[in-house]
Amino acid sequence: MMVQHENNDSKGAFFVEANGERLAEMTYSRAGEDKIIIDHTTVSEQLRGQGVGRHLVEAAVNYAREQQTKIIPLCPYAKAAFEKDPSIQDVLQP
Repeated sequence: MMVQHENNDSKGAFFVEANGERLAEMTYSRAGEDKIIIDHTTVSEQLRGQGVGRHLVEAAVNYAREQQTKIIPLCPYAKAAFEKDPSIQDVLQP
């Protein structure tokens, strides 16, 4: 599954697309130079239960590590994912 990333100065998204349609998306806003706030995650009915949300979280974590950025997960899905998995908590904003 190919997770794509779009990023402009203040906002961005990790997403899965098929035939020009977004089937899953995790959006974020920048909070200064070194933080992003994950504010929304959605996965289409046809992809639910296949771990797509987890792939979006992993893409955000990899991006944060590469950019030396911290994540503030306001979205309930992302927040729960970070609480459940200690291996990704290194990018959490304390």
